[in-house]
Amino acid sequence: MSVAGGAAAGAFKVNSLTGLEQASPVAGRVRWDPPRSLWNGGMLAAALVLAPLTFSWGAFLIFLATAGVTLCAGHSVGFHRRLIHRSFEAPKWVDRVLMWLGTAVGIGGPIWTIRLHDSRDWAQRQPDCHWFLRHGKPWLIDGFYYLHFRLELARPPAFAPGPVADDPFYRFLDRTWMQQQLPIAALLWLGGGLPWLVWGVFVRVSACTTMHWCISYFAHTGAPDDWSVDGAVIQASNVALLAIPTMGESWHGNHHAFPSSARHGLYPGQIDLGYRFVQLLERLGLAWDVKLPTNLPPRRGLTPLTSRALSAVSPEQAELTAARTVA
Repeated sequence: MSVAGGAAAGAFKVNSLTGLEQASPVAGRVRWDPPRSLWNGGMLAAALVLAPLTFSWGAFLIFLATAGVTLCAGHSVGFHRRLIHRSFEAPKWVDRVLMWLGTAVGIGGPIWTIRLHDSRDWAQRQPDCHWFLRHGKPWLIDGFYYLHFRLELARPPAFAPGPVADDPFYRFLDRTWMQQQLPIAALLWLGGGLPWLVWGVFVRVSACTTMHWCISYFAHTGAPDDWSVDGAVIQASNVALLAIPTMGESWHGNHHAFPSSARHGLYPGQIDLGYRFVQLLERLGLAWDVKLPTNLPPRRGLTPLTSRALSAVSPEQAELTAARTVA
C-alpha cells in the first residue's frame, strides 16, 4: 500500500476536515508566509529591543497577568478545549469572551486556529506526514520555519468548520486578529505608559507565540509516556517542565489519547491550570457536560504503556484496552 493509501485507510476523523480519503499529508511545498512572518518577527524584535529599556516590576507583573489570562482562559480553554474539541458546553456570551481572549493571545483568529490545529492533528495521526507537520528539522531551524512559513499540501483535505464559519463575530475576529492588540495597547498605555505597553503587548505576544511553538515541538518529538495511538507517525509525549506556562497543554501525550477530554493532566502531580479554570466555570454554572476520560465513549486504537495508564479512564475503556497493556 502506498503512503497516501495508508493515510487514507487510517484516516482519523477530524471535525472540520472532509475529503480525507483523497487527501495526503505527505507531499507539499513550504512557502514563506509574509503577514505572519512580519508579525512574529516584528513582535520579537520590538520585545528584544524595548523590553530591557522599559523593565520594571510593575511592567513584569502586567506581562504575567495578561499572558496568564489570555493563555489560560483564551487559548487553552477557549480555543483548544472549547472551540476545537468541544470538551464542555458554555453560554454564548462566555464563548464570546473566551474567543476574544484566545484571539488576544496574538497567534491568530478562531477559524484560522481550527484549520491549523485540525490539519496538523489529522496529519500526525497518519502513517507518515510532511516534515513541516511533524517538526522534522533541528530545534532552532524548526522554530524559524514554524514562525515564518506555511505548508501548502499537494492534496489537502477540504476545510468545513460548520456553523462557526458563518458566525459574524468569529469571522470578525479572524479578519482583525492583529488589530485586537490595539485596545489592549491603549488601555496599557493609559494605565502605565510605555513600560506596560511593551511588556503587555510586545513581550507577551512574542513569548506566547514562541511558547506555542515550543510545546508543539517538544511534545511531538519525544517518546510517548502512558499511551500510544495505533498507526500514528507522531506519538505525543508529556512535557512536565512546561505544564505551568502552557496551562496544562504540555500533558500532550494524554491529550493525544483523549483529545475530547477537558482535562489534560490525568495523573497525580500533573498540574493542569486550564482544567482548573474549566472546573471554576462549572462551579459558577458557566460550563456543563464536561468531558473526561472517565465519561467518554471507549476509544479503540489505544495501547496503555504503563501500569497507571488505566487508572484515569472509564471501566469500559479499561476493559477495551487492558489486554494491550505493555507495562
